Order: sequence, then C-alpha cells, then structure tokens
Amino acid sequence: MDIISTLIERAKRDRQRIILPEGTEERTLRAADRAIANRLADIVLLGEEDEIMAQAHKLGLENIDTDCIINPRKSLDLELFAEHLAELRKRKGMTLDEAREKVKDPLYYGCMMIKLGKADGQLAGARNSTGNVLRPALQIIKTAPGISCVSGAMLLLTKTPEYGEDGILVMGDVAVTPVPDAHQLAEIAVCTARTAKAVAAFEDPRVAMLSFSSYGSAKHEVVDKVIEATAIARQMAPDLHIDGELQADCAIVPTVAKLKAPGSHVAGKANVLIVPSLEVGNIAYKLVQRLGKAEAIGPVLQGIARPVNDLSRGCNVDDIYKMIAITANQAIAAKQL
Repeated sequence: MDIISTLIERAKRDRQRIILPEGTEERTLRAADRAIANRLADIVLLGEEDEIMAQAHKLGLENIDTDCIINPRKSLDLELFAEHLAELRKRKGMTLDEAREKVKDPLYYGCMMIKLGKADGQLAGARNSTGNVLRPALQIIKTAPGISCVSGAMLLLTKTPEYGEDGILVMGDVAVTPVPDAHQLAEIAVCTARTAKAVAAFEDPRVAMLSFSSYGSAKHEVVDKVIEATAIARQMAPDLHIDGELQADCAIVPTVAKLKAPGSHVAGKANVLIVPSLEVGNIAYKLVQRLGKAEAIGPVLQGIARPVNDLSRGCNVDDIYKMIAITANQAIAAKQL
C-alpha cells in the first residue's frame, strides 16, 4: 500500500472533524463532496448556507447538505467565540466588539472551533494567502509547547527506493521561515521528525542537518549555525536520531557517508532532511520534483499546537483531498502527544 493510501485508510479508521473555511470555492467543494462520500473525515464547510448549497447543486455534488455547513455570521457560538477571542487578544488591545467582527471571518471562526475543542483541524488557502491562513492560527491556536516558529515540511515521493524510506523523504522548512536562526532550525528539525512520524508513518526518523560541509570539511558562519542547531535539536529531542552538519550526498548515500561521516547513525540513511534556509528548501524540492520526477506533497504546516494547513492557490481537487487526509492524520497524532 502506498503512503497516500495508508494515510487515507488511517483517517477513515479514526475520523476527525476537519474545517474547510472556503465553503463556496469550487475545488474545495468538490474535494469535500468526495471526502464525505468516502467517509474520509467529518467535514465542516463554513459560509453562507444558501450560497454553498447553490454552488453544490450547480456542480452536481450529491453529498453536500446543510448538516455539514456552518454560517459563522449566524452561529449560536458567535458570542462565545468572540468572548474567548477578546480574552486571548486583550493584551493586544482587542475589544469585544472587534472580536465579534473577527469571528465572523471563517478563518478565525474555524480556529476558534479548534481552540474550544469543537473541531480537530483546518485546511484553507485555495482562495486565501498563506498570511491570511496563518494569522488566526497563530493568534488563537498558537504554537506547540516548546516551539516558537512555524515551518513547512514537504513529502518527496521519489522513484529511487534506495534512498530515504523506500524512496520517501521528508524535507523542512520549505514554506515559512526564510532565514531561521540556530534555535529555530533546531525546532524545525524536531517538528519535521514529528511530521515524518505522523504523516509519512516513519517509525524511525533519521534527521540530517544539511549544509555544504560534512563533519567540519568547510568553515563558515552558516556551517556554524547548522552545527549549533544540531546540538540544540539533540537536547530538545534526545530520543531522535539527529546528525550534522552533513552534505546532501553524505546524508543519503551510504558509500559517501563512509568516507565523509564514518560512525554516524544518520549519514547514508537519512530519511528526514533539514535545510539551512527556506531559499535552499524551496529550490531543492522543486528541482527534485521536476528533474527527478518526484511527487511533492505539501507543504504540511508544523509547529502549530493543532493542525492548520495551507493550500497552494494553484491546487487541484486531488491535492485538497490528500491534504484533508494529511490534516486528519496530524490531528490523530496531536491527540496522542
């Protein structure tokens, strides 16, 4: 069974309540209809009920009904959510009236549902920018304990089973933090290893902290940052196999690892790759995707206390369906922490 099928089956066995705030967006509606039909998750569409149902009827969708729709503007929870949001943001000067307006926004309303235990995860971005998706998540749900920055991991399903975990590798950060400092880079490493467990089902994440140097082969301040981040990550998660600094070939090719990092428990068999900057990560995964014909799934947002994921505005229905499964799997894992 391939990884996507595994994720889907796991989500079906332990159905989570997943919010789709962009309730009238065509691709989102089509993915929601498919998810409901396949019992992938308990879907909640946010928006004006009449608009959503009219769009569903126009598209010929048979599984969308009023039971899965909530209109934030008419919700009985509106005042409760506003009070909680005002309390959360009072140090920033938010008034109750301002909070009432905020929670009418589906992105904010959905995050309040998660915060108060009425839902398990949220997926948006087909219509909204990453900033719009992340802002309410960080204001309401906030980052996970011990984590200060949000990052994004990419699952790379390659055609080279000799590398990674039968050809699957997880790379971070490819989406959020442009130039992480050493502590942020360590957090990204720990979060990406957790994503590898929760989403890619890696029993033993082996984390390589990548650089242009292996075990001191080059000297530079950016190498020093990776070395420092490796030490911090080991302190944060002593149960994880983390090593660095390692060059990319040293991280995944056993023969190279024997020469450049003898004795390493990670080098030559890494399945989680941590890049030193967003620039490197974005370039690297797109090259692997295009030149290596790998399937790139994500980015999967990580570091938030409960799963909130961001779609590309160029996504298709299948992308959204897969991300519903991924978000559900993150929610399952979050409950087990």
